[in-house]
Amino acid sequence: MDDEEAKAGGAPLVRDPFSRLRAATPARIGLRRAGQGLATAPMLAFQLAHARAREAVGASLDVEDLRDRLLPLASLVVASGAPDRETYLRRPDLGRRLADDTAALPRGEYDLALVVADGLSAGALAHAPAVVGALAARLDGWRLSPVVIVRQGRVAVGDEIAQRLGARSVVVLIGERPGLSAADSLGAYLTWDAQPGRMDSERNCVSNIRPGGLDPDAAADKIAWLLGEARRLGFSGVDLKDRETGVLPAGEAPRLP
Repeated sequence: MDDEEAKAGGAPLVRDPFSRLRAATPARIGLRRAGQGLATAPMLAFQLAHARAREAVGASLDVEDLRDRLLPLASLVVASGAPDRETYLRRPDLGRRLADDTAALPRGEYDLALVVADGLSAGALAHAPAVVGALAARLDGWRLSPVVIVRQGRVAVGDEIAQRLGARSVVVLIGERPGLSAADSLGAYLTWDAQPGRMDSERNCVSNIRPGGLDPDAAADKIAWLLGEARRLGFSGVDLKDRETGVLPAGEAPRLP
């Protein structure tokens, strides 16, 4: 008898060759089968992940809790043109603009508008306060707007918010579309010279911010570096290549131009 097989009733029992890979990733690798279908355990795990993803899409944002966790940073709350969750899911265009009755936003000479939107996973915004706090600490000398919380928002709503605030750029932290490995992934979308009509190719994205993915400090490092490059070059998007190298010592913020 060796390490690869054992004898039981004369038949060899081969060890699961995928067990080490499954321990290293949440991806579904080498799932056990029963006949032509999945075994009971992986099938139940799949159904649970699917249920969590569906629940995340329909979940409501606890705005007051989020505002409390964003302190001491000032925040304000607005809504998109989608009046409810069902409309938001059926009409993506309404989530990309502010509601018609949105009050005037506090206009100023801001370098950066900070926007937090529920997107397709309100639960992902549990990670937003840590990212916002870490990012603000890395943007010494930048004039930051109050944090604008958007109900039923999509990425492009940040462009209109930045324009109304008078901000040169915007970072939108938003709940990403849930997958079968994570239902609470937060994305950060950066746009320089933000204004309505910007295309997705004119943005940079830092995604998978969550436990088990990119931690808030690492995400803030990446976003701060991209913001510094966007300001230096005067643009963001596909032409702004991520050439950041090395890892900063703990507690050391990137130097921005």
